[in-house]
Amino acid sequence: MFDQNATKNLHIEYLNSSRLAIANFLSLSHDPAPVDLAFVLGSPSLSNLDPALDLYFKGYAKKIVISGMGPKDQEVSEAEKFKIYAIQKGVSNADIYTESFSKNTMENFIFSRKKIEEIIGWDNIKKVAICGKPFHMRRAFMTALAHWPVHIQLFMIPSRHPDDPPLDVWWETEHGRALVLKELMSIGEYALKGDIGGF
Repeated sequence: MFDQNATKNLHIEYLNSSRLAIANFLSLSHDPAPVDLAFVLGSPSLSNLDPALDLYFKGYAKKIVISGMGPKDQEVSEAEKFKIYAIQKGVSNADIYTESFSKNTMENFIFSRKKIEEIIGWDNIKKVAICGKPFHMRRAFMTALAHWPVHIQLFMIPSRHPDDPPLDVWWETEHGRALVLKELMSIGEYALKGDIGGF
């Protein structure tokens, strides 16, 4: 006899496993550790900066680099807004740098590679903490692998801000679903163009 409840439970089990598989793929997080540089990806919200500030004030990161232009109609770039906020929080102006021309994740890493070489020199860097949104960590990591020097050890430190949709329940809100599914599409696009590494 056809067991409707068993079929329904099996469907729910498959659905949950798919959701968790997506979350596990996108999720990439390391414990805070001493690094030579904290690298912050630009964003409309300031929460990407939180992990870098935490590292800086714990003495784990002596320098912060922020990358991102943001919408073209802004008078001040996202990177500059982040810098102003960081200085207001107590970061020394001498310890924070910006790259304000990148318009996407790939450009964040390509443009900042030149900037970091100019201000610090990659030979002086072994460990970098990459700070950004939880759902964005996998693509950021893979993009860094493709465009930054191979000797760099990467530490992925996502924001824990309540406004950033947590990956363990990404499917529960329309906002979370939109962000995660768009991120999966972007990873596919980057992969097809050869713009990410780590496969």
